[in-house]
Amino acid sequence: MAIIRVALATEDAISEAIGLRLLAELPTPISPNLLFGKKGSGYLRSGVRNWQQLAQSQVVLIFTDLDRVECPLALRDDWLGTTKVPVNLMLRIAVREVESWLLADHQACRNLIGQKGRLPADPDSLADPKQHLLQLAKLAPRAIKADLLKVSGAVASQGIGYNSVLVRWVHTSWSPIRAAERSPSLKRTRNRLRETLVVDKES
Repeated sequence: MAIIRVALATEDAISEAIGLRLLAELPTPISPNLLFGKKGSGYLRSGVRNWQQLAQSQVVLIFTDLDRVECPLALRDDWLGTTKVPVNLMLRIAVREVESWLLADHQACRNLIGQKGRLPADPDSLADPKQHLLQLAKLAPRAIKADLLKVSGAVASQGIGYNSVLVRWVHTSWSPIRAAERSPSLKRTRNRLRETLVVDKES
């Protein structure tokens, strides 16, 4: 079976880790041969023409957050317009942030932050999933709390270990299968990846 090359463009390190995790679970051999981004949504939005051009020769998968945009369709229309989108270009949107996908796996979240705090039954409905995760982190064991939460007076909204801890956790504990049960936007993304990239639908 031929290996499918995929260029992955993401907002940040956590989105990249999730993208790689989602590609790795597919039964089709996938090679994420190009990794772009980790410079925010503005970078991804400004590069739309480049992504469309690259999609003429291979699969391009873009992950971004919905943030304050009304709905995924509105964001897609803003980014891609009304022109025909190359079949190899996939724009996948986390509602409202990729942290909602993280929060959707309750089992993995408990392994990370402990048993304290209430996990959301419908993380896609949260107005600010990242802040919800940070609030839960206040109840986490001391070491995790120190990594995820910012120190007093810091400009950043999270701790210096936020990305590194969550990236490692995504690769070792987080389950897309479990998370998709509570996150419709993640479920749609997993379905789209399988429809587009799984050559043998019986595998």
